[in-house]
Parts: sequence; C-alpha cells; structure tokens
Amino acid sequence: MQFTVSQRFFFDAAHTLQREIEAEGSRRIHGHTYHAEVSITGPRHPVSGMVIDLGHLRQRLSLLREQLDHHLLDEVPDLGPATLENLCLFIAKALADMQPAPSRVRVWRDAVGDSCTLELR
Repeated sequence: MQFTVSQRFFFDAAHTLQREIEAEGSRRIHGHTYHAEVSITGPRHPVSGMVIDLGHLRQRLSLLREQLDHHLLDEVPDLGPATLENLCLFIAKALADMQPAPSRVRVWRDAVGDSCTLELR
C-alpha cells in the first residue's frame, strides 16, 4: 500500500517578470501571496505507522519558507525567474534529500487563480 501525506505553507514575496503579455505591469516590482503544498508518497513504516514524521517535514518547510517569505524572489539564489514552475522546482530541489523524497509539489496564488503542479514520481 502507498500513502500520500502532504503539508502546506504560504509566503508573501515580490518579484519582477519579463513577459510578452501584460509586460508593463510584470516588469515592475509587484507581490503575491503564494501557497505551496508538498506531498510525500510511500508505504507506512511498520513501527511508526507513518510515511514520514510530519514534524520533520514541517521543520524543513519552515526553513524553506524563511528563504522565500518577504523576499524579492529575483534575488533568491538558484531560483531563476520567479515563475510558478521555477518555484515548484526550487522547493523540490531543496527537499530532494529527504527520505522519502517529495512526490509532488504544488504552488498557487489564490488571488489570481494560478497554479502549477510538479509530479516527481
């Protein structure tokens, strides 16, 4: 049996973006409230009964949130252009050493209805 557990977090951040459409507004510094969800899939441990201790995942997400929350995303090392796709990849790479590693990362902005999902398995 495979179980999927997940944890969500949010961060507020600013960025600029070079775009072909809505270019003028995107080039100016502007901000969003981003939501992210990290999912981990695997069998439950026979002793603990957990896929992963969610306390460990929350700790890692807290450290990751500190790198993003109230920052200019343009200046976050290794992020690249602040797209939803790059945010998913940035989060996945930051957690890739976890056992088990994330199976899915989703980032979205409720205010405008945009989202991106990265499936890792």
